[in-house]
Amino acid sequence: MTITSDQTANTQTHFWLRAEIKELEKRTPLLPSQAQHLLRSGFKITVERSPERCCPDSAYEAAGCTMVSAGTWPDAPLDAIILGLKDLPANDEPLRHTHVTFGHCYKNQAGWDDFLRRFVEGNGSLLDLEFLVEANGRRVAAFGRSAGFCGMAIGLKQWCQNQLTGTVLGSVSDYSQSETLIGEIRADLAKIQQSTGKSPRIMVLGALGRCGTGAVQFAERAGIPSANIVRWDLEETKKGGPFDEILDVDIFVNCILLTTAIPPFLTREQLDRPRRLSIMVDVSCDPTNPYNPVPVYTGGSSFKKPTLRIIEDPVFDVISIDHLPSLLPLESSEEFSALLLPHLEQIGRTPVWDRAQQLFVQKSQPLRQ
Repeated sequence: MTITSDQTANTQTHFWLRAEIKELEKRTPLLPSQAQHLLRSGFKITVERSPERCCPDSAYEAAGCTMVSAGTWPDAPLDAIILGLKDLPANDEPLRHTHVTFGHCYKNQAGWDDFLRRFVEGNGSLLDLEFLVEANGRRVAAFGRSAGFCGMAIGLKQWCQNQLTGTVLGSVSDYSQSETLIGEIRADLAKIQQSTGKSPRIMVLGALGRCGTGAVQFAERAGIPSANIVRWDLEETKKGGPFDEILDVDIFVNCILLTTAIPPFLTREQLDRPRRLSIMVDVSCDPTNPYNPVPVYTGGSSFKKPTLRIIEDPVFDVISIDHLPSLLPLESSEEFSALLLPHLEQIGRTPVWDRAQQLFVQKSQPLRQ
């Protein structure tokens, strides 16, 4: 189903907020106060109940939303726009609705064709949140800053763990406030500094973007001296990789996501050389992307098992969690949804949505032949 400007102008637009099924995914693209705003503006809002969501069902109910059971969106009216963030159920069922979500399927990731084929077979459409962009290509809403912020947090947690016990992190739970998370890591860093004199040296690649900005912010707020944070962006990487400078830091945070092939930033061969590097946080987390600039691991990690120990001696750990902002689900949802809301109000009526629809048609076209 394709959204047209005539539909959104002449009918009541119906958003259906689905319950997330990804493990430990507690974020939401729509807060109760924002749902109430849309209701007062003439929209219809249906919300699936979810005990995991960072905002309680009671808040949506109090806002006036229609509440339904989790997982009932496949039976929603065909004109309902299904709103969510992460994974849809992994099956072959045709998708009949318009979905506003992160599809992770436009860069030839594993399973991209099977996923898009479901939309083709169901005559549905995907308006991918990652590709809601202005004319200059800048995303209108992103979790990038939060992803970098939370990625740096877990990277520092693992570094502290390596100094204290030498083991990988166990399961990591979410935090209701960033100050609590910062306080914990600041205390661990201070303890290690006092007992060993060590403080981590960090490189953030993509330091000027949203993601890199968040990573640097967390490191600074956790007490890492500015001199210990190496900030790289386009100027520093224009010579082309691989970059041996990465081997000279303790923690490397990759905040670059590529859509074209370039020489890798880091290779397995480099890891066999003498190195200080012991941890890589791949915030971009796209190991199945053929353009992955850090092809030193396969698969991803999770909040239950945050760290992949790639090399035992000397240690090289990878943190590759594809929903890092869920470490701070409410704060990251507040930031993202505030950016998204003005565009939800104009769904189907602006070039931002036109571009998203055109991209879906373009990417799914080979499956229609």
